[in-house]
Amino acid sequence: MKVVILAGGFGTRISEESYLKPKPMVEIGGQPILWHIMKYYSEFGYNDFVVCLGYKQYVVKEYFAQYFLHTSDITFDLANNRMEVLRKHAEPWKVTLVDTGLHTMTGGRIKRVREYLEEEPFFLTYGDGVSNVDLRALADFHKKHGRIATITGVNVGQQFGVMSVNENGQILEFREKKDDDGRMVNGGFMVMNPQVFDYIAGDETVLEKAPLENLAKDGQLMVYQHSGFWKCMDTQRDHRQLEELWGSGKAPWKIWS
Repeated sequence: MKVVILAGGFGTRISEESYLKPKPMVEIGGQPILWHIMKYYSEFGYNDFVVCLGYKQYVVKEYFAQYFLHTSDITFDLANNRMEVLRKHAEPWKVTLVDTGLHTMTGGRIKRVREYLEEEPFFLTYGDGVSNVDLRALADFHKKHGRIATITGVNVGQQFGVMSVNENGQILEFREKKDDDGRMVNGGFMVMNPQVFDYIAGDETVLEKAPLENLAKDGQLMVYQHSGFWKCMDTQRDHRQLEELWGSGKAPWKIWS
């Protein structure tokens, strides 16, 4: 399965960092959060990535174009104009970087990368959140229920859209929060079948609005409930908390050696 990552937004609520770079390139422990997300998927054997770019997309492209400079020891022989990469470290990744437009909405970005996806289910997640969700169990759950889309539901404070779920795990409604809502929200880490493109009109389509709402109405949206760690890097406070977790050596999403 391919992994689609949404990495094109402006990141206005963490503008102290994102005025220089896209939010997915804000670093935790010296590496972009995008790298952390990809490392996590890779540990489950998912190594084929399609990254939806927009704001400052060249920063992401330059990072991967010069990946060895970021991860390996290098000798520069200035007298002879040569560079030698030492202790080369290569990831088993195939990374397709797609400029999906500066102002394109989340649904529109997904539709723009359709040509890079086979007609099979794919993972979809945001480029600013980390978790220790079991991706194999998530994929198995999606395959078993046979619906078009699966969202990972997580429990956090009420600052995101809210899902109403029945006892079988089917999402009945996807909407903005109310004061008396429960705490299960969309944590990303989704799985989609190609039929999801039928629910996306174009560049102006926000995935979290009409597509998810209509999928829920049609009985085609399910939730995989995750009770473990999940954190979205939405603000500078979130960034500091993730840095502290990484620095402690106990980051729940770090499952690689």
